[in-house]
Amino acid sequence: MDEADVEGDLVSILFTEEQIQTRLEELAAEIEKDYQGKEILLVGVLRGAVMVMADLARHFGRHVEMDWMAISSYGSGTKSSGVVRILKDLDTDITNRHVLVVEDIIDTGLTLSWLVSNLTSRGPASVEICTLLRKPDALQMTVEVRYVGYDIPNEFVVGYGLDYAERYRNLRCVGTLAPHVYS
Repeated sequence: MDEADVEGDLVSILFTEEQIQTRLEELAAEIEKDYQGKEILLVGVLRGAVMVMADLARHFGRHVEMDWMAISSYGSGTKSSGVVRILKDLDTDITNRHVLVVEDIIDTGLTLSWLVSNLTSRGPASVEICTLLRKPDALQMTVEVRYVGYDIPNEFVVGYGLDYAERYRNLRCVGTLAPHVYS
């Protein structure tokens, strides 16, 4: 789906599909360099990270293993509920593994902080985070993020996996959602 398909729903386009792919390619190169000689397990956080994880993995020049978790702290609204639950856990034992959590966006940091703590308790060799987007002004919890695609303003964004009420995930760009859509 392109921005023309949702005309009037977006205030602006923050990143085009081409910009996103270029940045993911850069991140993959940086990650490959940092993990040279180490096996890494990419852990995608469903559902938002599907696009990011798939495209990031395709930019690697080596094999990567992937697994998925589904955790929830959002309803259909625009604010985090602050309560985290595991909807789908990992299928892979991460003991002594190098884990790279792949996220679409870091907003308050509350959910991610909980997730890192949960994964760390399972005895991995390391746990690092890669996110396409981060909202520094929205952070309520300090979370160490090793790989950041873009820092963005504290606005409601959709596209490229990010949704509002399960819509806009398949939008090829990332854009700011118009307030009339969610008000």
